[in-house]
Amino acid sequence: MKINNARSAIAGYAFAVAALFTTSALADGVVNIYTYRQPDLIKPVLDAFTADTGIKTEVLFLDKGLEERIQAEGQNSPADVIMTVDIARLTSAKEKGVTQPLVDEEINKLLPAEYRDPEGNWFGVTKRARVVYASKDRVKDTAITYADLADPKWKGKICIRSGQHDYNLALFSAAIAHWGPEKTEEWMKGLKANLAKKPDGGDRPQAGAIAAGECDIAIGNTYYVGLMRNNEKDPKEKEWGNAINVLFPTFENGLTHVNISGAALAKNAPNRDNAVKLIRFLASHEAQQVYAEKNYEYPVEPGLEPSETVKAFGTLKADTLPLVDIAKGRKAASEMVDRVGLDDGPSS
Repeated sequence: MKINNARSAIAGYAFAVAALFTTSALADGVVNIYTYRQPDLIKPVLDAFTADTGIKTEVLFLDKGLEERIQAEGQNSPADVIMTVDIARLTSAKEKGVTQPLVDEEINKLLPAEYRDPEGNWFGVTKRARVVYASKDRVKDTAITYADLADPKWKGKICIRSGQHDYNLALFSAAIAHWGPEKTEEWMKGLKANLAKKPDGGDRPQAGAIAAGECDIAIGNTYYVGLMRNNEKDPKEKEWGNAINVLFPTFENGLTHVNISGAALAKNAPNRDNAVKLIRFLASHEAQQVYAEKNYEYPVEPGLEPSETVKAFGTLKADTLPLVDIAKGRKAASEMVDRVGLDDGPSS
């Protein structure tokens, strides 16, 4: 797997197409991937794909502007497959016209209908739950609801990454769908009041803040706990993962918010056949197992169990709220974060 990093502005992309992808990337035997996912999280499954098919992968990692880049490249875009996290990003790619429909019986048999676009413009390949990280030493609670995060009992005890991050916007969008905007905004004000500090960092540093005693609970994704607990290269991260328990917060229906990572066929994919093979592979039993065992994500394949590490968290009862409803609430959630001033930190 060859990885290219692109962290510059959108301007000037036309000249960069050839520079970032070699001539071989436009020939037989390769598939070009544009992704928001961290390289280390997709490497295991892409390596398995190459081992299985002989097709090489070239990956362009971006932290922003993926859709705009493909639009700027137009018909000359080398992008074959888009891989990203979050239902809102997947639907945005469709809305911005950088995907194309893929109607494939094999993929449709592998993936439940709720995890794919009816028109075939995107496919969910893994699940993750947005849960509560709780200090093993200081938190005795074994159950919690999302509503509880606004309870004054947690004042000065909650850590969270930016409210504008995709993961949190999806959670807030789900809250809007369940509670309505007015109740959600009042809840968000309570959450802000309970913050231990100004939101910053990613999900893993929130566990680090708990280990350091800066807060007692945090909001984070399930798979990061698996990655931390099994990190043999960074003892500090392993310590963070082992300092917390995972609590599955619920809405009033008793279910926990989940989001997906997914893939889409790029609009002008030059290596279309290889792109389809990759998406089929991502939906396959083999790839689902790789994601489960290496990334600690939940498979979307019915009946396929998560890794032993993830099983130890407890039983996930996933929310049945349609993913498209979460995507629809993203703008309202983002505006609410700004209006409440969540990213400014706790109330005085």
